[in-house]
Amino acid sequence: MRLSEIAKFVGGILSGDSETSITGVAKIEEAGTGEITFLADPRYKKYLLTTSASAVLVGRNADLDEEPLRKRSLATVRVDDPYRSFVSLIDLFYPPSAQKIAGIHRTAVLAPSSVIDPTAAIGPHVVIGERASLGARAVVHAGTVIEDDVRVGDDTILYANVNVRERCRVGSRVVVHAGTVIGSDGFGFTKSEEGTYQKIPQRGIVVIEDDVEIGANCTIDRATLGETLVKRGAKLDNLIHIAHNVVIGEHTAIAAQTGISGSTKVGDFCQLGGQVGLTGHIQIADHTTIGAQSGVPKSITEPGKTYMGYPAREIRRTWKIEAMLDQLPELLQQLRAIEERIARLEERLQSLK
Repeated sequence: MRLSEIAKFVGGILSGDSETSITGVAKIEEAGTGEITFLADPRYKKYLLTTSASAVLVGRNADLDEEPLRKRSLATVRVDDPYRSFVSLIDLFYPPSAQKIAGIHRTAVLAPSSVIDPTAAIGPHVVIGERASLGARAVVHAGTVIEDDVRVGDDTILYANVNVRERCRVGSRVVVHAGTVIGSDGFGFTKSEEGTYQKIPQRGIVVIEDDVEIGANCTIDRATLGETLVKRGAKLDNLIHIAHNVVIGEHTAIAAQTGISGSTKVGDFCQLGGQVGLTGHIQIADHTTIGAQSGVPKSITEPGKTYMGYPAREIRRTWKIEAMLDQLPELLQQLRAIEERIARLEERLQSLK
C-alpha cells in the first residue's frame, strides 16, 4: 500500500516520498523497512534517530528536532491523534479473524423453548437453556453455557467456555472472553453462634449493558437481591472479580486482578489499575483514577482525582509520604546520634553534681 493512500486513510498530511510502499505496522523501537509506526509519547522521541521504519505518524504540531540528525530519511504523516490513527491501521493491515457463519453446530444442545435469531452463530458443544434468547448476529463459541431465562443481545460475542447463569442479561455489542462466569452466587454467608456458616440465598441477577467488553476468566457475581450492574461501555481486563450488588459506571476501565467487594458503586469514566482492591459498601466518584495495587477502604466522594497506595490517598499526599519514608533510615541515624549526645550530656551533668 502506498504511503499516500495511508495518509488519505488517516486524514493526515504527508511529508516524504508518497510512493513509499508500506507493508505493515509496528512499534517505533521495533519497526523495520516498509513499516509505519507512531510517536505519541515524547519519551519515545529518542527512537526517531534509530528506528528503521519507513514512516511515522506524529501529531500535527509535533516538534521533530531529531529528524535532521537521522542518517536515512523518514517520512512523516501528521494527524490529530497518532495513536488512534495507528490503531486504525492495525485493522487495515491485520483484519480480525472472520466470525462464525450463522447457524447451529450439530453438537450444540438447545432447549426447545429457547429463542435463537436465525442470523446467530452457535459453535460446538454449546448449551442454551429453557426460555433463553440470543439476538441477531450474536456469536457463541465452543463450550459456552447459557442457562435458563438468559437474554443475550444483538452482535454480542461470547468466546469459548463462558458461563452465563440463569436469568442474567447481556446487552448488545458485548464481548465476553474465554472462561468468564457471569452470575455465579455472591459470597453470602451468615455465621452462627457455634461458628458454622449458613448460606444466604443469592436470588438476584447480573445485568451487562451494551458495548461492554469483559476479559478472560473474570467472575461477576449475581446480586443477593436485585442486580449486579456493569453499565454501558465499561471495559474489564482479565481476572477481575466483581462481587454481589456492585455497580460499575459507564465507560469505566478496570485492569487485571482487581477485586471489588459487595455493594460498592464505582462511578462513570473511572480508571482502576491492576490489583486494586475496593472494600464493600463504598462509593467511588466519577472520573476517579486509582493506581495499581491500591487498597481503598472508604468512599471517594470528590470526582476527578487520582488516588494510590495502601490505604489509598490522594496522589500528592501519597508522594509526600513516600518521600518521607525514603528518608527514614537517615532520620533514624540522626535520632540515634541525638540520643547518644543527650546520654553523654546527662552523664556530664551527673558528674558535676
